[in-house]
Amino acid sequence: MNRSVYIYAVSMAILLIVLKTIEYKYLIYDIKIEYYVAIIAALFTVLGLWIGWKITGKNRAVVQTQAVMAPALVPASDLGISPREVEVLKLIAAGHSNQEIADTLFLSLNTVKKHTSSIFRKLETERRTQAIEKARRFGLID
Repeated sequence: MNRSVYIYAVSMAILLIVLKTIEYKYLIYDIKIEYYVAIIAALFTVLGLWIGWKITGKNRAVVQTQAVMAPALVPASDLGISPREVEVLKLIAAGHSNQEIADTLFLSLNTVKKHTSSIFRKLETERRTQAIEKARRFGLID
């Protein structure tokens, strides 16, 4: 990045020298100052876009390699999650409330809450969305 800054600074100095030379030799009375400002702005915009493209072009490859990585499949038993907790987790991922989960699985509301808190503890999460995301990463749910 330091090299890009130096290139930008040197090119800015060269462009200013060229514009001052043109101003004094040929166009001192013909062109208004607004045109000079517009020319300088356009040149540095193009130069800034080129440098930005060069800098971010290196980061694109890193982002692509991270996105290609496959999720780690971890069996539920390795995490200590019971089959019933996996069922509760699947219903949480489907967007059901605790009462709806209790009605679907024929459990009491307190049992569903205990299963949910147990899932959060075992997956080391605090919210439903975090638990769902982590469970998907581990391959526990689709």
